[in-house]
Amino acid sequence: MKALLAELQSCATSLNVLESKKVPWFPRRAKELDIVANKILDAGTDLESDHPGFNDPVYRARRAELSRNALEYRHGAPIPRIKYSPEEIATWGAVYERLLPLVVKYGCQEHVRLLPLLQNNCGYSATNIPQLNDISDYLQACTGFTIRPVAGLLSARNFLYGLAFRTFFSTQYLRHHSRPLYTPEPDLVHELMGHAPLFADQAFADFSQEIGLAAIGATDDQITQLARCYWYTVEFGLCLAEDGVTRKAYGAGLLSSFGELEYSMGLGKPKSEGGDGVPEVLPWDPFDAADRDYPITTYQPLYYLAKSFSDAKSSMQQFSSSFARQYNVRYNPLTHSLDVDGNVDLVETQAKQ
Repeated sequence: MKALLAELQSCATSLNVLESKKVPWFPRRAKELDIVANKILDAGTDLESDHPGFNDPVYRARRAELSRNALEYRHGAPIPRIKYSPEEIATWGAVYERLLPLVVKYGCQEHVRLLPLLQNNCGYSATNIPQLNDISDYLQACTGFTIRPVAGLLSARNFLYGLAFRTFFSTQYLRHHSRPLYTPEPDLVHELMGHAPLFADQAFADFSQEIGLAAIGATDDQITQLARCYWYTVEFGLCLAEDGVTRKAYGAGLLSSFGELEYSMGLGKPKSEGGDGVPEVLPWDPFDAADRDYPITTYQPLYYLAKSFSDAKSSMQQFSSSFARQYNVRYNPLTHSLDVDGNVDLVETQAKQ
């Protein structure tokens, strides 16, 4: 080996020998998402005492059933179809009918364009809760993105790993029927009305995967920064309309929330719901967003406005390149695996965290 390196050095402009780098374990193949998908921080059934369904044993039993369904799922299998109850369908319908006109009015052009396609191909309607398997098949045909059921909240690192493989982890439970227009947590409405449609848009899908690829081999501090970037974009991002002036929403946290969607458009409320609050809106800048924490139980005081999804992706590429990784990671869509061009030593203990 030493002789070979000496010979190469003699006939090359420069020669760098990459040593093996110890990095946190990460999945190299899509089927290894099975390892991280069930490492949830909560089981989807651990409700807080102020949750509308806390004292409802039937609701809690249903949450437990859907959590088991997700925990038993394995990569590559069809997502089991859920037989939703009339009560669940009524809850979905109440939110759907209230939310749809606002989404059409204030949602970004891509989201508004894609919703009718999901209605026609995946069964979106006020009287039908779409099945994850149908949506996943449709998204995969459009952009290569898929949906995978998950039983509860994942760590930021494991959630972002899914995006690297063009996989979105989705819950399957609905908010409690007693308060259909309120939820203290992401639920099926948030996932299917807020997130799913845009994964059928190529530019948005590419942008989302860029955040996931940046998480591969990242330090804990870098994961925190990437989680903030994800929050300020995929969850609560704004973008410009075709006219280059009008503000539109593309973040799922906005597109699945009546009140905050209007608030993000500058139409009023907070100052803690008393009114006359005006959110701050800044141009999208991942270097700035990465250092800003955010509230999770109130409306956002700050939103970032992207020129376009392509522009947002370009900015994320610049940001992730600042991590100075000594290897590159690329997704191979033919093998559903990650190609790494450096010699890395994966620290296996990380897989258990």
